[in-house]
Amino acid sequence: MSVPSGNTELLKAQFKVFSSHVPLMYSIIIINAWALAFTFWSAAPVWLSVHIPTFLTLICAGRLVLWWRSRHKVPTPEQAHKALTRTNQFAFLLTSGLTIWALSLYPYGDAYMQGNIAFFLAITGLGVIMCFQPLPSTAFIVAIVLNTAFVSYFSLAGITAFVGMALNLLLVSIGLLLMLMVQFRHFSGAVSAQTKLEAANRENARLANLDSLTGLANRRQFFTQLDTLFSEAGSRRLAVGVIDLDGFKPINDLYGHKVGDALLREVGQRLSDLADSKTFISRLGGDEFALTVADCPDDARLLSLGEQICAALRTPFVLQDATVQISGSIGLSVYPQQATDVQQLYERADYALYQSKRTNRGHALLFSTEHVLAIEENHRLEQVLSKADLETELAVFFQPIIDIRNQKTMAFEALARWSSPVLGRVSPDDFIPVAERIGLISELTCVLLKKALAAACHWPEDVGLSFNLSTHDISSSDGVATIAGIILSSGIDPRRIDFEITETAMMYDFKQAKASIETFKRLGCGIALDDFGTGYSSLSQLHALSLTKIKIDRSFVSGLHENPASYKIVKSLLALSSDMGLGCVIEGVETREELDALEKLGGILVQGYFYSPPVPETEIARFLPVDSQIRKAG
Repeated sequence: MSVPSGNTELLKAQFKVFSSHVPLMYSIIIINAWALAFTFWSAAPVWLSVHIPTFLTLICAGRLVLWWRSRHKVPTPEQAHKALTRTNQFAFLLTSGLTIWALSLYPYGDAYMQGNIAFFLAITGLGVIMCFQPLPSTAFIVAIVLNTAFVSYFSLAGITAFVGMALNLLLVSIGLLLMLMVQFRHFSGAVSAQTKLEAANRENARLANLDSLTGLANRRQFFTQLDTLFSEAGSRRLAVGVIDLDGFKPINDLYGHKVGDALLREVGQRLSDLADSKTFISRLGGDEFALTVADCPDDARLLSLGEQICAALRTPFVLQDATVQISGSIGLSVYPQQATDVQQLYERADYALYQSKRTNRGHALLFSTEHVLAIEENHRLEQVLSKADLETELAVFFQPIIDIRNQKTMAFEALARWSSPVLGRVSPDDFIPVAERIGLISELTCVLLKKALAAACHWPEDVGLSFNLSTHDISSSDGVATIAGIILSSGIDPRRIDFEITETAMMYDFKQAKASIETFKRLGCGIALDDFGTGYSSLSQLHALSLTKIKIDRSFVSGLHENPASYKIVKSLLALSSDMGLGCVIEGVETREELDALEKLGGILVQGYFYSPPVPETEIARFLPVDSQIRKAG
């Protein structure tokens, strides 16, 4: 007899469906009441035949207006329960009032008019009960009040036909209530099924927009959220940051995916801890994350946030199976200062990330006007390079590698030079990354290697060639086979060749890099690890690659004699190379003081501007012994 409050979705559904029945229910009551009043218009007193129906009509109209105004509102479960409870109470009062009013007319009419009273109560009551199908408790209240009064009154009237009508109404009401209960069970079952379906759809939508590993928003949700924030931004600043982990892949390869996944989860947690209500963190995939900052602060504070993120990522991660250390680089762009649409906003953040990893790895970089000019220049560079005559325009310069014990030239490192008819001389730092990006690097490698080998054929047999390979050169077996074919067709002894490969290139695809290195080793070539100490590979991985040399990066050599930290690093790296049985070339030697310090540390092979910048093939002779030149000439 009361409205249950446990099922919130059922309460809201009952409210919604009953709201649609309210106009019909009050229409039935008002029309039938005035029909009965008209029957007794001349027989009953005015207050009974006019005033009371008018009062009932006003009450019903008022209730109808209230329900009509709330027809589009979605109530809370508490509001729905309260409204339906009031409906129970009002139904009791209204049914009682209508029944009392109708029976009060009975003494003023003849048998025909009295029959109309019975008909009014029966039809109106059954119609109202039907309208309360979504509210069984209210339907029971109406049925009990109506049948109690009807059966009691007409049974006592002593008229056989009325007694039959009373019993008939009772039986019909019972049958109708049973039918309503069955319908209500189906109704509540449908509501329950819909609730479960909606919950499942919400969960599916959540999972479709959720990164299952970290619990962060995924790439799809990131772009959806970015579109939403952009549409709402107006003239307010909106920032996008793209974060890439430095050193994740080696850890994933060394310790396995279990540790890699645990590391990514911890990274996601640290990023979330740094976020606030206006910062939205996502995982784009792999070891790449992103953030959006609505109403973002000025550039200085935004960069400060970026540096906080980078600092947090540099803190060692204590995992269950290992303690590891990585870093992270982040590129940032801001609307409307640096972008005019969503796509441009993201792409410029990604470009800033690329520049950060290239020039200031492990830190934050904000896209700027200078980057716009650089993009335009890169685009022009791409166009010119893609149409260049590589055979004609590319040249190889050589920088000697000297044994400081006897000042003998042991090898030359081949370095690419490009003189474009359109752009003039272009630095390798500019055109090599462009060649990698547009897929032209393998062709460049082949052209440069042929030219370098052709020059090396004129050197003494004990002078080697050091040649740089890119990530793309060692990332496919076809590329390795092509390089091997060039070496074999050159006629030069492969044992005179050292291929220089960076840690980054090897860590891109460790298994393929290892297979490529093994191929070159079987051919007789040496393998030198370039820029040693600046990457993120582990010693166990380096040992597994069967290297023959390491090259100490020039960043450790600059000011070596004045910088105790650099001095200790170089000393440790020299000791490491000796312990691992590897040759060691020290790059970037520019002053006598640096050379003297290296000599004290036991360094042997050096290269740098102290001896010579890279020179064209025509100037190589001055670094070779005179007698070897004579022999070659003879």
